[in-house]
Amino acid sequence: MEYAESRPYAHGDDARHIDWRLTARSGKPHTKLFQSERERTALLIVDTAPVLYFGTRVRFKSVQAARAGAIAAWAAQRRGDRVGALRGTTAQAPIPPQGGARGVLRVLDALVRWYTQPPADDAGLAHALDAAARLLHPGASAIVLADAGSLAAVDDGRLAALAARHDVLVVLLTDPLETTPPRERLPFALGDARIELDLDAAVTRARWQRAFRGELEVQTQRLRGMGARTCILVTDTADDSLLAALVDHRRAAA
Repeated sequence: MEYAESRPYAHGDDARHIDWRLTARSGKPHTKLFQSERERTALLIVDTAPVLYFGTRVRFKSVQAARAGAIAAWAAQRRGDRVGALRGTTAQAPIPPQGGARGVLRVLDALVRWYTQPPADDAGLAHALDAAARLLHPGASAIVLADAGSLAAVDDGRLAALAARHDVLVVLLTDPLETTPPRERLPFALGDARIELDLDAAVTRARWQRAFRGELEVQTQRLRGMGARTCILVTDTADDSLLAALVDHRRAAA
């Protein structure tokens, strides 16, 4: 195999390919890449904020995120890409990119574990994007599964840097209650307290729309301005529509 370049060592790399000279000079482990190993990488960047573990129609937003991630992973494997995944945490290493069905199955196992219940060690989407920046090479594919509120907390620099170097698709998860609330009084539990929101009142409804639908629109425009593609997925989106949305975005990038 012909030597291509060296990059920082990532969990799961073959220790036999460590670049000892660069490691000694830099003080940090580096690994060698060869021409036969330079397949395109597809990395799922997963938001595990507590707000995703909620849903009023068909399924939770977290479950819809896992379904979208599974479709994206199999589609990447079919293109011949290596598939990996990570989330915002300091307690667990990323799922390193790997080719073939084995690589996809490792990602699916991670999605099931991460989206079964809110992880106690979630460090936020910004942390996940920083980890992705260290792992990915220019030209890789990044699929971000996130809530609009989580993206709002990420500064422009992180998102712009990711979009400038990689093919980025951001899948924004939402629920019908967030985008189209009913015109009635809705009870909510807040700790031990119980509150009611009158969503038939114009002022309350306007604030609700700004907080949810408005945030979706803001983040969509923001991402598109940086060159990233976006896809909004509602929790009750059917399988065929979910597949079509991801495939259409993939064709748009071709």
